[in-house]
Amino acid sequence: MRCSSRTGRRLDAIDRKILVVLQEDASLSVAEIGERVGLSSAPCWKRIQRLEADSVILRRVAPVDQNKIGLGLSVFVSAESADHSDAWLKRFADAVRAMPEVMEFYRMAGDVDYMLRVVIPDMQSYDVFYKELIHAAPLKNVTSRFAMEKIKSITALPIPPVAAD
Repeated sequence: MRCSSRTGRRLDAIDRKILVVLQEDASLSVAEIGERVGLSSAPCWKRIQRLEADSVILRRVAPVDQNKIGLGLSVFVSAESADHSDAWLKRFADAVRAMPEVMEFYRMAGDVDYMLRVVIPDMQSYDVFYKELIHAAPLKNVTSRFAMEKIKSITALPIPPVAAD
């Protein structure tokens, strides 16, 4: 499997190791990252800067435990639309992007048009969110599925190895 940056430059094994390390702990110093991937600080820093410039690394964040900040309810919302025009999608997408409760938003293939992952404090808050969602743009159907237990949740992507040519 080939993996390249937006500039078309292929990611080598060291780039991939850097990505694995940064996904595990982006707070490490450049020296610590370099030590883990077999580089000194200067070339490691240059690679990290290039990965950022090429938009391979999008940003560095600190994952937060949603339950510890009062967002104990996770809801997966599927939506179907009778209107598939560009104007409708723009209206709906703009409204959903503006909703801070929506963590992920996808246009889907299959029996559902859109899927959202929503985090919210409680059922009453979800009802307020739901009313806002259905007023954003006309929808044919909305189905909500409430998570009872989070079994796995990771942010690190599985970095594929360098493909042999």
